[in-house]
Amino acid sequence: MTDATDAARDTRPAEPLMSFADLLAMLEPLDEFRGDGLSPAEVVAAFPAWAAVDVEDVTVDGPHGPVPARLYRPGGADAAPVRAACVWVHGGAFVMGTLDMAESHAVGLALAHRGVAVLALDYRKALRGVRHPVPLDDVAAGWAWARAHADRLGVAADDLHLGGASAGGALVAGLTLRLRDRGEPLPRSLVLAYTAVHPGPVGPPEELARIRRETGDAFADDFMDACCANYAGAAVGDPYAFAANGDATGLPPTLVLTCEQDVLRFSAEEWARDAAAAGVDVVLEDLPGARHGVLDQPTTAHGRTMTTRIGDWLLADADGRA
Repeated sequence: MTDATDAARDTRPAEPLMSFADLLAMLEPLDEFRGDGLSPAEVVAAFPAWAAVDVEDVTVDGPHGPVPARLYRPGGADAAPVRAACVWVHGGAFVMGTLDMAESHAVGLALAHRGVAVLALDYRKALRGVRHPVPLDDVAAGWAWARAHADRLGVAADDLHLGGASAGGALVAGLTLRLRDRGEPLPRSLVLAYTAVHPGPVGPPEELARIRRETGDAFADDFMDACCANYAGAAVGDPYAFAANGDATGLPPTLVLTCEQDVLRFSAEEWARDAAAAGVDVVLEDLPGARHGVLDQPTTAHGRTMTTRIGDWLLADADGRA
């Protein structure tokens, strides 16, 4: 495993967020919640070259109904050729997020601009009684659609990568375990960005307390316990709900990206060590000074660094096959 460093610092003020119960109370009446991040128009205004990317909304037929998805492919007269392709899943504590959030839309645009076609997936949120495995089934349906329509992403089905951020990373990690156990084709690689894969808080208590004190991090132990219980219910011990419950043997090469000032990094670090011990080719990289959610801040140094690293990983695999 390797470590990467970056001198950029996240200068957002420490602002403690609401409890998970208060978050649910706010979200339950809503059909959709995007939050206050950059809108799609603001993302393109910040990165005008991305406007040339070919963006197409598609609908995937899933076992629980239609699943919104969005295709990103290089476009414009100076478009880079498609050299790799990835299915990407945003986060949001299993209860928030849409295809319009920067963690989904900006990632798709940035990667496609570099020649990585992307199918970004949404999924049913763990609200109003929805529980695992419904969100996982939505992501599985999107993955199956991408394999069946790999030509639309410009690659062979077996050359598709799978990645996600935060809760989206937990979903793709669980899905990959399920694919392995069912003997189905695995992604060429996994990308897990600031992901927690344990069914609750993990890490040295003194370090968790320090990070929370310095950043106002919302992910206190009770928040994490409530988030995991809300998503998985009685299945909180299911390895397809939280991959750390299972054995990583046989998983594809995996890039694990963490943020130094994020309490979730301890879960990702522990899983990366266990996966490496199980024979998985794991690259673990930490972004110094960064806080959770940097892909949702694409104009920051940390956001740009992590997005670039994901693109580098996917393109390096393509170069290795060329």
